[in-house]
Amino acid sequence: MQRTIDAFFKLLEFLVVACLVAMVIMVFGNVVLRYGFNSGISISDEMSRYCFIWLTYIGAMVAMREKGHLGVDTLVRRLSLGGKKLCFFLSEVMMLGCNALFFWGTWKMHDLQVTNVSVVVGIPMIWIYGIGYVTAAVMGIMNLHKLALLLTGRLAESDLVMVVESEDQVTLTEITPEVRGRA
Repeated sequence: MQRTIDAFFKLLEFLVVACLVAMVIMVFGNVVLRYGFNSGISISDEMSRYCFIWLTYIGAMVAMREKGHLGVDTLVRRLSLGGKKLCFFLSEVMMLGCNALFFWGTWKMHDLQVTNVSVVVGIPMIWIYGIGYVTAAVMGIMNLHKLALLLTGRLAESDLVMVVESEDQVTLTEITPEVRGRA
């Protein structure tokens, strides 16, 4: 099962890179065509915008798995184990609620987006905004999985702090004991 999940997130990472490359090619190509040849590709503006939307939502899923979202852990790190568990639980439940609202909102807008056709490309807008279904479902499943791990007691205390330190901070913490030992 873990191999399937890893393969899914590798696919998502590939899609992020593919969207980014497509955006660069379309925008750069259009700029060159406009300034160099006084022409352009009409769909490149719209398609690069759609790639950016998908890149953002797919990137959010990948970042959630890698604990890459911004967070402040100053208070949580100082709490007792019970306090950390409570904060973790509340945080996951609130994120799950946001994902449920996101899914529900996409569902409510579905009929409108199916009939709303993009101006230049001519595709139904549900192909663009339908990523909300995928994002909300994947992130919601991650929230439920973390809640299940918490409620069954399979999370270590270090897992309860949901912020990953930056590389600079980790390096600084590793160097500090060495410096103290020399002084």
